[in-house]
Amino acid sequence: MLRTLSIRDFVIVDTIELEFSAGFTVFTGETGAGKSILIDALTLALGGRGDASVVREGAAKADITADFALSAAARAWLAAHEFAVEEDGALLRRVIDNAGRSKAYINGVAATAAQLRELGDLLVDIHGQHAHQSLMKTEAQRDLLDGQAGAGAQARAVAAAYKAWRALARQLEEFESNAANVLYERERLEWQVNELEKLAVKPGEWAEVSNEQSRLSHAASLLEGAQEARAVISEAEDHPILSQLSSLNLKLGKLADIDAGLQPIVDLIEPARIQLQEAVYALNDYLDRVDLDPSRLRAVEARMDAIHSASRKFRVPEEELPEEHTRLATRLAQLADATDLDGLRQQEEKLKAAYLAQARALSTTRAQAAAALGEAVTRAMQELNMTGGRFEVALHACEPAAYGVEQVEFLVAGHAGVAARSLAKVASGGELARISLAISVITSNATTVPTLIFDEVDSGIGGGVAEVVGRLLRRLGQERQVLCVTHLPQVASQAGQHFQVAKGTLDNGKTASRIDVLDSKSRVEEIARMLGGLEITATTRKHARELLAS
Repeated sequence: MLRTLSIRDFVIVDTIELEFSAGFTVFTGETGAGKSILIDALTLALGGRGDASVVREGAAKADITADFALSAAARAWLAAHEFAVEEDGALLRRVIDNAGRSKAYINGVAATAAQLRELGDLLVDIHGQHAHQSLMKTEAQRDLLDGQAGAGAQARAVAAAYKAWRALARQLEEFESNAANVLYERERLEWQVNELEKLAVKPGEWAEVSNEQSRLSHAASLLEGAQEARAVISEAEDHPILSQLSSLNLKLGKLADIDAGLQPIVDLIEPARIQLQEAVYALNDYLDRVDLDPSRLRAVEARMDAIHSASRKFRVPEEELPEEHTRLATRLAQLADATDLDGLRQQEEKLKAAYLAQARALSTTRAQAAAALGEAVTRAMQELNMTGGRFEVALHACEPAAYGVEQVEFLVAGHAGVAARSLAKVASGGELARISLAISVITSNATTVPTLIFDEVDSGIGGGVAEVVGRLLRRLGQERQVLCVTHLPQVASQAGQHFQVAKGTLDNGKTASRIDVLDSKSRVEEIARMLGGLEITATTRKHARELLAS
C-alpha cells in the first residue's frame, strides 16, 4: 500500500507531501490543474522514463519519493536483491536534474531504474486513461489474457522453445540446400584446424616469446651494463660510490657529534647508502639469472617465425591465433553435424515436439482463462448499462509462432440477439471505455498487487453508468488500495478519501499545482462544482450531498 508521496520541483509542482489511507481514494480538479501529474510523478518513482523536461522551470532537480507498506512478494524481492527493509516498508526515490541525469534509490541505497520497475511491478498496477486503445492490439489482448491466466512463465517457455526449434530448422535447411558447399567448407576447415592444432599456440604465448627473444638477443649488452653498474657502485678499484658514501656518512656522523646542525644531513645520506646497497643485491641477483644462450635464442626465434607465418596465413594478429583456432573448431563441429542430416532431422523433430507440447499446454491454460474472463466481463457489462451484451475471448488456431499456436481475439456483442464481432470493429467509444474498465477491474482482482491506480479510465461514460463505476471501484477498494483520477462526480462521491488538485500562484508569480485533502464540507463544494461547473447553486449542493450520502 502507498503510504506517502513526496514531490518536489516536478513539472508545475513546487512541493507536495501526501499521506494516503487504505480503500478508495480519488483525485479531482479542473482540467489542466495537474491531476495526472501526480500519476506521472509516481510512475517516475517506480522506474518510468524521465528527462530534463520533468524538472520545474528554474529548479535544479526534480525529486520524488514514494513510501510503501510491503507485500510478501516485495519483501522477498528486497531480500533477494540485498536491500534492507526499513520500518516494514520500501522507500523508492527518483531524482532527475535539469541536465537529464537520473539517480534512483531503494531504502536509501543506490539502485537502477530497472530495479525500481521490478519492485514497482510488485507494489502498483497502473491503468492509464488510454488503456482502452491498447485493447485494439492483438498483442495487448494476448498479454492481458496470459496475465489473467497466470501464464506468463508458460508463455516465456513457449517462446524459448520456439526460438530453439526454429534456429535448428534454419540450420538444417541451410545444410540441405548447400550440401556440396558444406562438404568443401568442411575439408577446408579440417586442414586449417589441423594446422593450428600442430602449432598449438597458447593464449598469451606471443607476448611471452617476444619478450624472451628481446631479452636473449640483448643478453650480452644486458650483462655488460649490469656488471658496469655493479662495479661503479661497489667494486671499482678507485673509490666505488658505496664506499665513498659510507666514509662520508661516517665522517659527517662524527662531526654531527660536535655540531648537531649536521645531523639532518646525515639522516638524508644514510637512506641513500641503504638504497645503493639494495641496488647491489638486486644487480647480483639479476646477473645470476641472465646468461648467454645462443641455442635457446635460435629456438625462440624459430617459434616466433612459425607463429608469425601462421598469422599471415590466417590473416589474424599473432595474439589472436588461439581465438581463431577455437572459432574454426566450433564451425567445423557444426559442419560435422551437417554431414549427419538424419541426426539433425531427428534433433529438429524433438525440438519441434517439445515446442508443440508446451504450446498446447499453454493453449489449455488460455482456454480456461478465456472462458472465465468472458463470463466475468459479460456480467460486468450488464451492470454498466450494456444489458444483453456479451464479451467473448476467441482463440483462433494459427501456424506455430513464438506466442503459441493460437491468436487471441476479444469479441463483443453490444446487445442481445447479435453475433459477437471483433472488439475493434463494433464497439463505440463509450462502449469501449466501459468494457475496458470492466476488464481492468476484473483483471485487477486476479493480481496480488496491493495498490491499483486508475487514471481517468472512466472517460467516455456518464450518468447512471458512472455511478455503477464508482460502486465498482469502491467495492474493489474494500480489498485493495485504489487511487483514481476522475472527472465524474458519481465516481468521486464513492471514495473514502478525496484530494482536490488546483492551480495556484507562488510568491514569485509562477504557477504551481497544490493538493488539498477535503473534509465533508469541502467535498460537497467540490462535488457540486463537478456537477454544475463554475456556478454552484443550492440545487447542485443538494445534489452533491445526495451523491455523497448514497
